[in-house]
Amino acid sequence: MQFPESWLRAYANPDIDTQSLSHRLTMAGLEVEETQPAAPPFSGVVIARILAIAPHPNADKLRICRVDDGSGEPLQIVCGAPNAAEGIKVPLARVGAQLPGGMTIGKAKMRGEASYGMLCSARELGLSQDHAGLLVLDDDAVVGQNLREALDLDDTLFTLKLTPNRADCLSILGVAREVSALTGAPLAKPSFDPVPVTLDDCLSVQVQAPDLCGRFAGRIVRGVNARAATPAWMKSRLERAGQRSISALVDISNYVMLELGRPTHVFDLNRIADGLTVRWARQGEQLALLNGQTVTLEPDVGIITAGGQIESMAGIMGGDASAVTLGTTDIYVEAAFWFPEAIMGRARRYKFSSEASHRFERGVDFSSIPEHLEYMTRLLLDICGGQAGPVDDQVIGVPDRKPVRMRLARCRKVLGIDLSHDEVANVFGRLGLPFELDGDTFVVTPPSYRFDLFIEEDLIEEVARIHGFERIPDIAPVAPANMLIETESKVGPHALRARMAALDYQEVINFAFVEEDWERHYAGNDEPIRLLNPIASQLAVMRSSLIGGLLANIVHNANRKQSRVRVFELGRVFLRDSAVDDGELNVAGVSQPVRLAGAAWGPALEEQWAEPARLVDFYDVKKDLESLLGKNAEALTCIPAPHPALHPGRSARLELHGRTIGCIGEVHPKWAQLCDLAHAPVVFEVDMQAISESALPAPGELSRQPVVLRDLAIWVKPEVSYRDLLDTVTQSIQSDDTLGVVKDIKLFDVWRDKTAQTNEKSMAFRFRLQGRDATLDDATVEHCMASLLEALVSAHGVRLRA
Repeated sequence: MQFPESWLRAYANPDIDTQSLSHRLTMAGLEVEETQPAAPPFSGVVIARILAIAPHPNADKLRICRVDDGSGEPLQIVCGAPNAAEGIKVPLARVGAQLPGGMTIGKAKMRGEASYGMLCSARELGLSQDHAGLLVLDDDAVVGQNLREALDLDDTLFTLKLTPNRADCLSILGVAREVSALTGAPLAKPSFDPVPVTLDDCLSVQVQAPDLCGRFAGRIVRGVNARAATPAWMKSRLERAGQRSISALVDISNYVMLELGRPTHVFDLNRIADGLTVRWARQGEQLALLNGQTVTLEPDVGIITAGGQIESMAGIMGGDASAVTLGTTDIYVEAAFWFPEAIMGRARRYKFSSEASHRFERGVDFSSIPEHLEYMTRLLLDICGGQAGPVDDQVIGVPDRKPVRMRLARCRKVLGIDLSHDEVANVFGRLGLPFELDGDTFVVTPPSYRFDLFIEEDLIEEVARIHGFERIPDIAPVAPANMLIETESKVGPHALRARMAALDYQEVINFAFVEEDWERHYAGNDEPIRLLNPIASQLAVMRSSLIGGLLANIVHNANRKQSRVRVFELGRVFLRDSAVDDGELNVAGVSQPVRLAGAAWGPALEEQWAEPARLVDFYDVKKDLESLLGKNAEALTCIPAPHPALHPGRSARLELHGRTIGCIGEVHPKWAQLCDLAHAPVVFEVDMQAISESALPAPGELSRQPVVLRDLAIWVKPEVSYRDLLDTVTQSIQSDDTLGVVKDIKLFDVWRDKTAQTNEKSMAFRFRLQGRDATLDDATVEHCMASLLEALVSAHGVRLRA
């Protein structure tokens, strides 16, 4: 929000300089993002009147002007501006004047004629980019007066960066209230004489949507002159607030919005003579807006109609059909209260924003509508003339301002300072917050313009702001230095992050709200949880998987010529679950588990001379996951299973101790192609809660006996997996005490004979056997190997490879 300091000081003028005022506002939570002068520095420029103009004898495009600068002696100025005319008042840079950019004006000869100064355009003075001609001043400008003083050019422009909860400060009056509370300067509200009601005309208005509009007021004004010029003081304030002057009717509406925070709308009465209806839109209805955009409306968008035609998006933007023009003579001025929930996000949905929607979706004062409408009418009649009818004010149902209780003891504890009753009462009094005392509890009733006061902490924040954050002493917290026992069997989020970083993955933090296509493509979720008020139209649903965000990270890096990416994220996902009830950290019907996901893309290793380059594959990422699980990896099982995001033949369901914990696999080729990736990343996603419990390592006695190695090569049917064979061998060892000498099993070869008539595959295992008390003899070793082979034959029909 931008505004000139002079406008603010017209309402509250504390005895402090610009820098101090800026600091006070910033420390009170109204961050002053920038201050800049209203005009660049220049000197020696005064108001002058052109007395006479004569052609230049030696140049067709130059003219000789006799100029009165208030000094008593007319000056001769050579000027080439096309709009130079006798009698107009313009800026004159006298000899010796300093202009923006370091230019110094001196006596000059132009084609043989002397020139004692320079008549200036707005661009030459740095006031705007207009250089089509001289800057023509008002007729009442005083000749000889310093231009900076006459146009108030020593003003400062403030730019505030307001937080979304402070809708009450989206106006000069709102900021002035804060300045008054912070500095004690008196608050001067606008004073005016109510307009006389000389018409009996009223416009019929029906509000059919009480959940859209809580109050609607308006009045008819006839006989206005839409071609009237906007006063210079109003135009100057609007321009310094970043608003372009359009016409008197529009400028007055914008002025009231900026000054009082009251968005209004001016209808051409002839186009809405049948009356207005406020209702929700119907699916598919269309409206041509003032910005030239035609939108297709949805049932949750509020509208104002007249004679069956849609005239305006309620609280957002007016329609082009009923807009005022320079030929308009009769108008209807409207001011209403629209519920913030009915306006939130609607403008962004149609990819535009408006000053009105920016205010209404945050909350606008609903009690001062008639007063503000009266003020606007006063400006209309003073500038454009006309006759006004009575104000028609309908109160349908405004928000109930529930009292908020604040315990003084709680305030003292949170802020860490011993505030007295009187100090807190003084803060609330300065803020204009009515309150009652119930013992040591302040019961505050929020005013109609404060939509940010709901809980006790809101009032504590107000006390801190006005008391002054800088006055709160810096006291280091005191805490007992007790040693905490770290539970070895639990792996917390910080430990998981450290392990992933050690495995060469970089952590990313993505938005929890994602594109709807991601949910459909990567999670197979056709009914994701939708946001009521998304920050961007494409980020409209809550994620049920972390995979989409990681793929976006890979695409972002690949587009910037990164050839190897390994990323992980630890965060919440959001799933529909009717079993979840409302709670302090729960939302009814929504499960919010924490998951850990990782993705690898590109070469398996950094480029080096010792290893040939190869792309990362399923087994690389599976090994990383096993390293992450540590001791738990012994109970991890990969079971081939489809997943919406993964390659049908290169994906698996992950089970830990027989419980499903997630998935792993190569991204589906069509999604890799959609992301424009040359090859598919490999990803995994697991439930954090399931991997947070880790079995403690159990120490065992080391044997001094030599190790015996035996290989076993077998032919296996193609449908039999390594996991099936390993489970069979493991069960046999556990069920037969004589096989306890088998300490380790490794698969070291898989081979297929392309010339064979069958599809059998050869799998070679290496067994590590070791006795505890004595060296193993050949008979014991052969018995073990025979028993294991017999178990495999019995369970899977394998046969020994010669």
